[in-house]
Amino acid sequence: MKHRDEDRSPKAKRFATSDAWEEARALVIAHRYRLLLGLVLMLISRVAGLVLPWMSGYVVDDVIAEGRRELLLPLALWAAAATFLQSSTGFALSQVLGVAAQRAITEMRKRVQRHVTMLPVGYFDSTKTGVLISRVMTDAEGIRNLVGTGLAQLTGGFVTAALGLSILFYLNWRLTLVTLVILILFGVVMGLAFSKLRPLFRERGKINATVTGRLAETLGGVRIVKAYNVEKREQRVFAAGAHRMLRNIAKTVTGVSATTAAATFVVGLIGALMIAIGGNAIIDGYWTVGDLLRYLLFTGVVVAPVMQMASIGTQITEAFAGLDRIREILGTKTELEEDENRQSVGGLVGDIELEHVTFEYTQGIPVLRDVCLKAPAGTTTALVGSSGSGKSTLASLIMAFNRPLRGRVLVDGRDLDTLKLGEFRRRLGVVLQENFLFDGSVASNISFARRHATRAEIEEVSRIAHCDEFIRGFPEGYDTIVGERGIKLSGGQRQRVAIARAILADPRILILDEATSSLDSESEALIQDGLRVLRQGRTTFVIAHRLSTIQSADQIVVLEQGQIIERGDHTGLLTAGGRYRELYETQYRLEHDRFINPGEDFTPDPETTKSLRAG
Repeated sequence: MKHRDEDRSPKAKRFATSDAWEEARALVIAHRYRLLLGLVLMLISRVAGLVLPWMSGYVVDDVIAEGRRELLLPLALWAAAATFLQSSTGFALSQVLGVAAQRAITEMRKRVQRHVTMLPVGYFDSTKTGVLISRVMTDAEGIRNLVGTGLAQLTGGFVTAALGLSILFYLNWRLTLVTLVILILFGVVMGLAFSKLRPLFRERGKINATVTGRLAETLGGVRIVKAYNVEKREQRVFAAGAHRMLRNIAKTVTGVSATTAAATFVVGLIGALMIAIGGNAIIDGYWTVGDLLRYLLFTGVVVAPVMQMASIGTQITEAFAGLDRIREILGTKTELEEDENRQSVGGLVGDIELEHVTFEYTQGIPVLRDVCLKAPAGTTTALVGSSGSGKSTLASLIMAFNRPLRGRVLVDGRDLDTLKLGEFRRRLGVVLQENFLFDGSVASNISFARRHATRAEIEEVSRIAHCDEFIRGFPEGYDTIVGERGIKLSGGQRQRVAIARAILADPRILILDEATSSLDSESEALIQDGLRVLRQGRTTFVIAHRLSTIQSADQIVVLEQGQIIERGDHTGLLTAGGRYRELYETQYRLEHDRFINPGEDFTPDPETTKSLRAG
């Protein structure tokens, strides 16, 4: 089976570095005012930071060497004022840009999540949930280094280094020229290092998403894992992913360490030059001790931001890698974008027709073959057949979760491909074999499609679906929390809540996919009343293995190997003696052997069938 990961996502496409830069530019423009204010604060802070190193020469040459005590207080006051200004602007900077960064992260997460939820169902079929969670939560986190203090510090570092270099050229242009050459070479090395690190950061995001996705699957399916005693296997799978992550991190740590080591070497080399050239300048009388101290301190003013820029550069490289991955998802066309040029649904009657529909998940292996089917408005169509015959796929085409490879799905005579999906799906109601309940109250799950439904409406549909009685048995009634995926309810209870949810949605088209599969015989008898009420006046498609639940359908369609081989009502198909009768007799024989008289052959005749229907 094809491994599902982000590299195999349909319609995913790679984005060049220029696209990530475009995304970064848009972020900067969106937060330009805060960034501009932050840059001003940064410059004030950095300029204030130049006061102390500049005054150091006066302290050594004028105050200490010449004994001018009267200069101490003014110099101390200037130093205190500069320090206060530097610290206060630094605090304001963190507040201004820290808030901007968090706001940008929040907006990016909302934007990616909004885009993801609008992607076609086929995208989710081929992309792990953990990958998408990683894109929304982890990759968005990296942009703090673009619109937060990171970019401002990078810019401020350049400005500070430029100012410091200007002063160093003023103090000794020859020595500064040598220092500048060393720093330029260092910058070239850093640029090469970042170009090597970015793919590693990008790969780390992919590995993290894959490992997180598998972990989420393991925890979500922990009962299956334990039931089949495969904990050790899952541990090995996770360990393999964790070691892949370790190897990637080891490479990035090596790269980052190399850049840090190079920066340390540059500082040491410049320091050695200061000792050699500065010492000779003092001995030759070109410099005073204060001049050397001032030059050393301003060299620190230049080198410190260069070191900081190396660290921030690594973080920004990681942020760009995250933007690359985000752009992949944002570049995938959503259903909303596809809806822009489609027609409004308008008033939906509910006539459904499949016209020579062929569909395949894997190229060359059709699941449905030239299927033609008409379901008039307000009728119930039952779909039966062996597992894998295409029943659920046919339903997914009606819900527009998938598109036909050939042929058309018509709604009220119009091609479903030409209608706005959002409007169409608001007329749909779905009850699946494995119904998903959200971790909230029973009432919130029933009103999922109609958030503004009153408690009276919720209770009314609950009575129809025969779940009011067990809900009132809970200590907190309709406010009872059902747990993740409804784990605190039994399978039958979850199914009845799902049916109540569908009733409240009041759809024109209803899909019941094994809607009573999780119910025992007693619960099924109760729920059939609810389903009959739900089906009235609606175009309904029922997928069922339990044939007793579909005998009242207006038409029964028998699918085998993706083709319709029989259609008609229950009595007519039994009389025809084809595949439907075979399925029917096999099922009743199994039920009879199990519950009535094990060992006795049982074949229902038409009279028995009539009595069963009447009963």
